[in-house]
Amino acid sequence: MAYSDFSLDRVEQELGITLDESRRLFVDVEPVEPSAWLRQTLGTFLPLATAVNSEKARSEFIIAPILGEVKQRAAGTVALFSGKEFNVDSEKGLTGYCDYLLSQSPEQIAIRAPVVALVEAKKENLIGGVPQCIAEMVAAQIFNQRRDRPIPCIYGAVTSGTNWRFLQLLGQKAWLDRDEYYVDRVDQILGICLFAVRGGS
Repeated sequence: MAYSDFSLDRVEQELGITLDESRRLFVDVEPVEPSAWLRQTLGTFLPLATAVNSEKARSEFIIAPILGEVKQRAAGTVALFSGKEFNVDSEKGLTGYCDYLLSQSPEQIAIRAPVVALVEAKKENLIGGVPQCIAEMVAAQIFNQRRDRPIPCIYGAVTSGTNWRFLQLLGQKAWLDRDEYYVDRVDQILGICLFAVRGGS
């Protein structure tokens, strides 16, 4: 079983996670002005990514540059992993590859303290990616606990590149932010991602 095999029912029944969609989680998070490089990159490649309209194009031309900017802004305190195998607990089905992980460690050779899991939405279906994202967040939570790095809150995101939905996992409860964010306000997306990798501060 892989992360992508999880449904919301399986997340609730097998992982014991309850989901709450009632809150606006990041309304007080300050936007972060993107660099000239990111603005230019998105200005150049966003039309191409949306014209090609494949998951690969959106990943390479929209998602990866945004997360690269997050890593750069975190000033050597965060590692970024793409397409990395993350086998945590085979009995729970928490195995497989993650689209992206952000870790509170500068080490790029191995995952050390994952804090943000990001899932690329299949066929631009953000809600359909939520169970997979929650499963990856639970895996990150377990991974950290087993390595004596108990990070209280794990964050997640599901994105098509142009649209973003963010999540938060605390204990056995996951929150799906009521708000949807759009790449034309990339400053908001950057602000939330940096807030998450800095441990919610």
